[in-house]
Amino acid sequence: MTIITKPALVGQKILVSGASGLLGRTLISLLKKHGAFVTQLARKHSHSALNQQCDETRIVDLSTPSQATIEALEGFDVVVHLAGESIMGVWTAGKMQKIRNSRVQPTQVLSEALASTEKPPKTFICASAVGFYGEGGTTLLSETAPAGNQFLSQVCVDWEKACNLANHAGIRVVNTRFGMILAPTGGAFKAMLPPFQLGIGGILGDGKQLMSWVHIEDVAQAIVHCIITPTLAGAVNVVAPNPVTNAEFTHTLGKVLNRPTVLPAPAFVLKLLLGKLAEELLLTSQNVIPAKLQETGFVFRYPELASAFVNLVAHRRNNG
Repeated sequence: MTIITKPALVGQKILVSGASGLLGRTLISLLKKHGAFVTQLARKHSHSALNQQCDETRIVDLSTPSQATIEALEGFDVVVHLAGESIMGVWTAGKMQKIRNSRVQPTQVLSEALASTEKPPKTFICASAVGFYGEGGTTLLSETAPAGNQFLSQVCVDWEKACNLANHAGIRVVNTRFGMILAPTGGAFKAMLPPFQLGIGGILGDGKQLMSWVHIEDVAQAIVHCIITPTLAGAVNVVAPNPVTNAEFTHTLGKVLNRPTVLPAPAFVLKLLLGKLAEELLLTSQNVIPAKLQETGFVFRYPELASAFVNLVAHRRNNG
């Protein structure tokens, strides 16, 4: 992680959407440690629980532009937009529409509203994903790599374009392209842990597809790094510097858990059960590198998968 010897955000007013989510909770805890005054952006008619770590809450309607939304967004130095429909679950036509609609339209409304404030924030950090690149095989994918042609690729392209109004208003926009975030209490790691603990985990497909992963603590630290590094703008890959094949991923987790990993899941079975989710998330190969983060001096706490898994497993054991 970035080496910071004292709180870096003292006095900064930071607005965060998705504050009650897995990443939101981790990020806000870190922002508070760095001395920031944190406000959560909650959407009208949302049933999500509020994050009690935050200093205040502002309720907005991001379904359509309004003067009320503009007024609610006044007074912030930084805005971090993390909200979006989970990509986990079977991708029915309705689910895919929710994935897209929860990202593109709210981001466009937010971007327009920020551009219309009397004193716009200096920085707007908006989530994106390495799904932007689609199937990449073994090709190294830095931030300059072109977009892919899969469903998630187009969602990410449009999601990032939705920030254009903020960018045109002189706001520094950073599109953080997250890899597979590994966290002890949720997300992909929590979902995959039970079968591995039972000794029935195994490689997916042929196991050769490259996986671009990142520990959630490094994600939160990377966002802080983006906030305090004014030269960072545009796409920023937030992935660990050492992608692994699915076979390596599987065997490493099995070794950390001291469990066998001998039951493979053939590609055709995954596609039959999970459809496009299997094609785009489980079987797609992406060799993504965090070029911009490393060029600006960011140091990962968990650059290697084994150390990340050891930390995650220990955290779960220590917390029941």
